[in-house]
Amino acid sequence: MKSARFFDFIHIDEYSATPKYLQLTNSILTAIETGKIGKNDMLPSINELSYELEISRDTAEKGYKYLKKIGVIASIPGKGYYIASTDFRQTLRICLFFNKLSSHKKLIYDSFVSALGDHVAVDFYIYNNDCKLFKKMLADKMQGYSHYVVVPHFIEGGENAYEIINTIPKDKLVLLDKKVPGVEGEYAAVYENFESDIYNAMEQAKDVLSKYHTIKLIFPDKSYYPKEIKKGLLRFCQQYAFNHKVISNIAAEPIEEGEVYINLMEDDLVELIEKIISLKLKVGKQVGVISYNETPLKKIILDGITTVSTDFRQMGAIAAKMILENSRTHVQVPFHLTLRPSL
Repeated sequence: MKSARFFDFIHIDEYSATPKYLQLTNSILTAIETGKIGKNDMLPSINELSYELEISRDTAEKGYKYLKKIGVIASIPGKGYYIASTDFRQTLRICLFFNKLSSHKKLIYDSFVSALGDHVAVDFYIYNNDCKLFKKMLADKMQGYSHYVVVPHFIEGGENAYEIINTIPKDKLVLLDKKVPGVEGEYAAVYENFESDIYNAMEQAKDVLSKYHTIKLIFPDKSYYPKEIKKGLLRFCQQYAFNHKVISNIAAEPIEEGEVYINLMEDDLVELIEKIISLKLKVGKQVGVISYNETPLKKIILDGITTVSTDFRQMGAIAAKMILENSRTHVQVPFHLTLRPSL
């Protein structure tokens, strides 16, 4: 097979968050399955791949090494790489949409890909909480995938997201992290129940919280976090007679002894801690801090930040299992309170 023909159907998508070496390997595997590349066909050299696809030599080499590892290609010294085997099945090709990148989203991605195994192609896209961008990306990707996995968090336009998601065949849809009202049919979902999760976590912490009189939730005006979090916290505060306040800008909020702060965004946690330290207040004694989403650093900062968090690794693994088993069930992922000295 001539190299020119090879590059007719092997492409790298600059807008995809999938590592380029995996895009290369997935393209080659798909081309084999569709009969565009056959057994014993010679492949372009590392230099040709690098030049034609505008990728680094390291990326091209990593792609070939992966294909060699799974037995699809081999090499002959002085001649190059060729297709050694077409005896494999890549029946699953997944289009994965994340609203943003973060440390906990990486946990989901890593566990999801690991649980799927080697012979599944995953194309990964980030739509930056933008409903219009999500709609455009999805429209461009409506062919060629066995499944669409969507984390549906939007800053604006989310009230109509169900209309966009309903264009995905339900036997191919997996909603991740959040269910969307209005999405119809039988589809798979691995989700958090944001209202009951925060309520139950606060109930578990109520004895420790009793030394404080006010709970303040830092909830920025333009946030993709579900409003159910505010509902659940309000219900808890009314049930157990805590003063409460939802604030949008921690930088402008006065901090006083006897208050507990719950942050959602990592930037707000940094701002909050800086303000507390500058006021010479003691975290966990005079002012409490609770942070959404467990990360390794929160175990260390100020001897430990109390967190409320779902199990993101489990979320990714369950989603992968649903795809492998062709399940269309809805599974609520457990939510945990981890008490540390900040409370």
